[in-house]
Amino acid sequence: MKLCTECNTSPLPFAMVALIAAIIGFLTWLTLGLSETEPMFRIGASAIAALAVGGTLLHYVISCMRRHCEHQQRFSRAHPSPRT
Repeated sequence: MKLCTECNTSPLPFAMVALIAAIIGFLTWLTLGLSETEPMFRIGASAIAALAVGGTLLHYVISCMRRHCEHQQRFSRAHPSPRT
């Protein structure tokens, strides 16, 4: 999970992941409230849904940040690798 120092300092992508995961967890909690389930089951299912969505989005955001980082390309152009 190595990101360059310039990409790693931006909190916006990680805040968006947390916001989307919280909204999904809340919507799951509301949806399960329409059925006759126990309150602990509603809380547990909502937490699992939020963690699953958050983990998936976090993996996606980090891989996209690594793939589209222009800072690494500038560094590699300045220091070309030796040819073998």
